[in-house]
Amino acid sequence: MKEREIAERFGIPICEELDLFPWIADKVAIVPYLFAKQKKLIPLEESEKGIYVAVADPLDLDALEELRFLLGKPILPIYSPKAVIESAIERCYHQKEEETKRFFSELDQGGILKEEEEEYDLLEQSEENPVIRMVNALIVEAIQQGASDIHFEPTDGGLTVRYRIDGCLQKRHSPSQEYQQQVLTRLKVMSKMDIAERRLPQDGRIKLQHGGREIDFRVSTLPTSYGERIVLRILDRANVVLGLDRIGMNEALLASFRKLIAAPEGIVLVTGPTGSGKTTTLYSALSEMNGPEVNIITVEDPVEYKIAGISQVNVSPRIDLTFAKGLRHILRQDPDIIMIGEIRDKETAEIAIQSSLTGHLVLSTLHTNDAPSALTRLADMGIEPYLLASSILGVVAQRLVRKICPQCKSAYAPTLEELHEMGLREGGHPFYRGRGCSVCFGTGFKGRCAIYELMSVTSKLKLQVLKSQDAEELRKVALQQEMVPLFQRGVQLVLAGVTSSTEVLRVTRLDEGRE
Repeated sequence: MKEREIAERFGIPICEELDLFPWIADKVAIVPYLFAKQKKLIPLEESEKGIYVAVADPLDLDALEELRFLLGKPILPIYSPKAVIESAIERCYHQKEEETKRFFSELDQGGILKEEEEEYDLLEQSEENPVIRMVNALIVEAIQQGASDIHFEPTDGGLTVRYRIDGCLQKRHSPSQEYQQQVLTRLKVMSKMDIAERRLPQDGRIKLQHGGREIDFRVSTLPTSYGERIVLRILDRANVVLGLDRIGMNEALLASFRKLIAAPEGIVLVTGPTGSGKTTTLYSALSEMNGPEVNIITVEDPVEYKIAGISQVNVSPRIDLTFAKGLRHILRQDPDIIMIGEIRDKETAEIAIQSSLTGHLVLSTLHTNDAPSALTRLADMGIEPYLLASSILGVVAQRLVRKICPQCKSAYAPTLEELHEMGLREGGHPFYRGRGCSVCFGTGFKGRCAIYELMSVTSKLKLQVLKSQDAEELRKVALQQEMVPLFQRGVQLVLAGVTSSTEVLRVTRLDEGRE
């Protein structure tokens, strides 16, 4: 019997969200970290009856008894999923949000950092080294705030540090210019780059432990007029939600997509800009199809998340291992399903199509604005129309929109202009927005969800492809085949109070869905 069923059977309250409880929000840690981590529990708040505690295992009575003895008060258990409790533990026990700001304030007062040589031994792991402390503080804060990237940007006045949270950059800190080179050098040492080379771009990786989990960072440097610009892409497996039923597709679209990936052969494409969740969608599809009876091989640049049971090949241009070359060798490994990280050129596209025509299911991505444009892009690469019509099964276009923060969400009556922008003629339904609070760092948004556009290549679409590969013509036929555009999916989320009208307009084209 699962823990949730046990909780329901014994009348234990169930809670899916812990961040808003007082002790979690205020980072009040009343039990040792290792105890909370090992027992998978965390105290939430105190009442006259006792202390409410979130537990992952309602039957772990020994842990509850130990906690009662430790705190000297009655324990009132609340069931929460293991992942939710672990997230709350990390938020409560690790670096407080104000600590990084206080650290930089002390730096500005000149009370911490001593004069150092420009190139000193940064391999030393002593926490007394202020530059190491600074970099560690920035990385920890970014992880805790759910950032996907950290930008270190040299300017004429010093170093600007920005985090990309929910797809948007937010400025956080501005260390003065005297610390700029030391911070950038520290990052280059951590990612095993050449610290003496400042004229050419470099790439590297960092692997760190935080809160008992391993987090990878992809690091990129770019020489600019004020110095090297460094960006860290945070690859935190804890933030990746895999599973087609968990990535935001509605039931009708999910059924159609599952039908596409159940085909024995053909190509399924996922399109969208960088950072729109394409890789997560592909990994979710692969996870669902994964099993001992199928051979799944991927070729990616780079392999971001490892999936058990799937062979994943990392593209390496340095040794001439390209998508095309990797794909050729994959075909000799007797695969059933192939995933190509991205179709970038004609050679890769041709091998993918040949693979699909010889009995393989191929999944891949393209950078296009919408689903119909994917076929136009392949035609522009030089792929013959008859090959497109016979190999492409369907195309999914997607975007990520920020969700309104539940803590500061408020309703308002939309203006006529807003209604017109959403393609709505009448009001009568409130719109929602976030006022901005400490939970969402004043943005009014917390978390993201995906909107999708699925174009199945039906017989009518195949005839249109053979006739013309113009994206607008393909779009008209697809809409006649009941394709719901990205914009319309976004409008549905606005009416449901999930996101705002401005957010939908930010990520979709204004002319989508207006036919």
